[in-house]
Amino acid sequence: MMKKRFSPSLAALAFGTALSLAAPGFAQTLTIGVRAGPESVDPHFTSTGTHAETLKHVFDTLVWAGDELQLEPRLALSWKPVGETAWEFKLRQGVVFHDGSAFTAEDVKFSIERSRQIKGPSPVSVYVRRVKEVTIIDPYTLRVETDGPAPTLPNDFVRLFIVSSKAAKELLTAEAANPAFNSGKAAIGTGPYKFVSWTPRSELVLERFDGFWGEKEPWQRVVRKEIPNDASRVAQLKAGQVDLIARAPLSDVTSLGRDPKLAVTKTDTIYLFNVDFDFREKSPQVFARDGSPLPKNPFLDPRVREAFDLAIDRQALAEIAMEGFGKPVGQLVTPNIFGFNRDLPITRPDAARARQLLGEAGFPNGFRVTLSFTTDRLPGDKEVGAAVVQMLARVGIDAVSNGQPTTILFPARQRGEYSLTLYGWSTSTGEAHYTLAALTHTADIARGLGGYNVTGYSNAELDRLIDAAGVELDEAKRRNLLEQAGALIGKERPRLPLVLIGTAWASQKAKVTIKPRVDEDTLAMNIRPSRTN
Repeated sequence: MMKKRFSPSLAALAFGTALSLAAPGFAQTLTIGVRAGPESVDPHFTSTGTHAETLKHVFDTLVWAGDELQLEPRLALSWKPVGETAWEFKLRQGVVFHDGSAFTAEDVKFSIERSRQIKGPSPVSVYVRRVKEVTIIDPYTLRVETDGPAPTLPNDFVRLFIVSSKAAKELLTAEAANPAFNSGKAAIGTGPYKFVSWTPRSELVLERFDGFWGEKEPWQRVVRKEIPNDASRVAQLKAGQVDLIARAPLSDVTSLGRDPKLAVTKTDTIYLFNVDFDFREKSPQVFARDGSPLPKNPFLDPRVREAFDLAIDRQALAEIAMEGFGKPVGQLVTPNIFGFNRDLPITRPDAARARQLLGEAGFPNGFRVTLSFTTDRLPGDKEVGAAVVQMLARVGIDAVSNGQPTTILFPARQRGEYSLTLYGWSTSTGEAHYTLAALTHTADIARGLGGYNVTGYSNAELDRLIDAAGVELDEAKRRNLLEQAGALIGKERPRLPLVLIGTAWASQKAKVTIKPRVDEDTLAMNIRPSRTN
């Protein structure tokens, strides 16, 4: 008996028919409860994950990072290297902005150049740091000249948001741009949803863009409600005021899963918590235990950094502080990232050895330092911060807890106000070079390197390895260079990777389902009506 072949086109027709048949009972507004939202509606204002996640609805990128961070065509249909120092991008034709104007290579060139100019709390220039010049070949072809071989340029471009050159042509500073974007005047993208309104720290309202070049979204309207309080987010889900919540509180996941009206979706992510040390001669928040000044910054001594490493029980952080939603890590990238070094060990806690190292370094009685950490960005951030404070106390370190909202912590860190900082980081490009170049390379503004290295850390050998990996076109050789760099970071300990972050979404079972992403983005494009809807 001949089996009928499954047809994707028939499946699409069936999906569309199901939606239309369900129309009488299908509420076309999707309401999402998120822990944190954007810091502006300008996609070039900052590179933080929650900011980029939100604005992916409105603005497209040249290259798309799929659910597992695989590279996929977006506004660029294809890309290829041209010689050793250039890439050619073929753009998608027939794409229009939300105001009806045509998308062309001019908008891409403008967006690349603008990304360098907007100065926000976390620079987006890191994604275009290798670009030397952009040449428009024709309206749908452009050549990107780089400052040398740039094998990871397509990876970097997953965070290159394209804005309308017409709408944003005069908006080249944050001071001028934010009011225009936040009001909607300049918030003109090519994404699947159009901007309607934004109330900072409250609510972003989007409307389906029926002129979108891709698959038509089932939601006519999307409301992203910013609810930083975990208990409030859960309460609104249970009351039916939101359809889905992102970053469900780890302590509530089990009980939420038992609720017959709710569904819980879990996944590991590419986010991990890490601690960075201040390497400046004078550090602002390090003192003797009695509050008096120290003769030197203790973090300049590798024995002190090793002592901190040994003081932290990563397994306890994963199982207790993170309610089983974490996994101990020993490097700055997760196992699914290109350049992960599978030979690096995860440090086991040893409080006795930690105290011994502090004594050898000249601090037998420890010292006082403020540990600053986010409290509203990622699942478990405040719990992990509080637990690390307690772990340091066991080896004689008087760590002062300084939990801060994300909007306060990151700008203060960039200004150099902290001595010891704990926060989450993700390798959103899928390539370890992005993380290593941003976090551990000597800060070099002119070359766009070390954009997040505000600690003063510098290592010539590490810079050499990162620089070499950044221009190596041979994939195996590039991987080896990145693994060597990871091993050197493990030895030097300029920062300590702690735990990989797991996450969960909770949703109204009868209304929506979500396909999870490893970068933890909560996108309306990954949320669909339940079959029972």
